Amino acid sequence: MAEECGEAEGFGWKKFLKNHWGMAVAWGAAAALLMTGAVLVYLWFAGEAQSSGLVPSSLGLWSMGNVVTFCLHLVFWELVLIGIPAIAGAAAGWLWWKRIPEEERKGYGFSEKRRKRSRSGNWISPLFFIAFCVKVYLDGNWNAPIGSMSLDYVASSVVTILAWGLVIFGIPAAIGGIWWLRREVSRTP
Repeated sequence: MAEECGEAEGFGWKKFLKNHWGMAVAWGAAAALLMTGAVLVYLWFAGEAQSSGLVPSSLGLWSMGNVVTFCLHLVFWELVLIGIPAIAGAAAGWLWWKRIPEEERKGYGFSEKRRKRSRSGNWISPLFFIAFCVKVYLDGNWNAPIGSMSLDYVASSVVTILAWGLVIFGIPAAIGGIWWLRREVSRTP
């Protein structure tokens, strides 16, 4: 019974990708652009916050008020520059999805009841902290006081760690995902 459910679920994705591969590629590209834009807005705002005097350039001089102000302004700019286009894109995707005939949408089986998900996302924060420690060590700043680190250093370290994660985990995952998709799509139903 579990195999039949898995095959039916895989068949829906395979059928969807065969019928709408262009839209799937467009949405994948849009998601990549939004993620890239979010990183660029983060780096832009981190630099501008220091040069405009919103926050001190040395993290050792930051107060809790600076942290809250920085976070609120960052969230505002991320929402304005990334959130609004993402909402518009999601609305366009929903409208596109609604234009597909209802019988075809039901044939994909996307709206069926989902399985319970496990809480396995709790490993990302410790992994990110370990990666930051490795980055600080490799830069030769292991014994430097944290207060002497500039916001630019921390911001660029975060981006570097994300790039490491993409290389270490993303490239093999992408290769495996492409291989799996090609294998599943090429199978006859």
